[in-house]
Amino acid sequence: MTEPLPAPALLSARGLAFARNEQPVFGPLDFDVDAGEALLVQGGNGAGKTTLLRVLAGLLPAGTGQVAIEGRAAEPELRARAIAFLGHLPALKADLTALENLRFLCGLHGRRRGQLPAAAMSIVGLAGHEDTPARQLSAGQRKRLSLARMWLSPAPLWLLDEPYANLDLEGLELVNRMVQAHLRAGGAAVITTHGAYAAPPVRTRLLELERAA
Repeated sequence: MTEPLPAPALLSARGLAFARNEQPVFGPLDFDVDAGEALLVQGGNGAGKTTLLRVLAGLLPAGTGQVAIEGRAAEPELRARAIAFLGHLPALKADLTALENLRFLCGLHGRRRGQLPAAAMSIVGLAGHEDTPARQLSAGQRKRLSLARMWLSPAPLWLLDEPYANLDLEGLELVNRMVQAHLRAGGAAVITTHGAYAAPPVRTRLLELERAA
């Protein structure tokens, strides 16, 4: 009896490299991230961690190499459906309230089945701030609101760039719980960090980036 073929990785990269002004930033890299798994990307400042996530998200073109999602070439339409990106900037509209921001983003990107914006705010510790304009939130509160956006996203692949920044110990634990829950539901995550709080208790692969000479 023929054994069934294993499912393709949720995310895979082969020969992936990026250069800026002909100066190598990272690569070539080969890696896979399966459903239920996190890839932890570590490296010092200038090693290309943020750039790698922006390439994976399709915000920057790769110099060489290929990116695939569930075995298919990561064309823009597929990336838009499969990827949710948390960058250094909160991607919030300053004059909208916290709850209005989440509703607006759900209208753009869709919403995870069974999850509502108000409930997501409670999950991330922002209950009571629904009517607060985003511009009046602290840096930590804006990060929590961005995490609520990630939680609401139906995308299976999370790209998290320094998700522990601007958070207290309770916030660090929140990130880990969210990543755990996302992976248990069949998602995957790519997480960049150079801090000490970068080991959510999940099945993890490690990718070390070194600054180009």
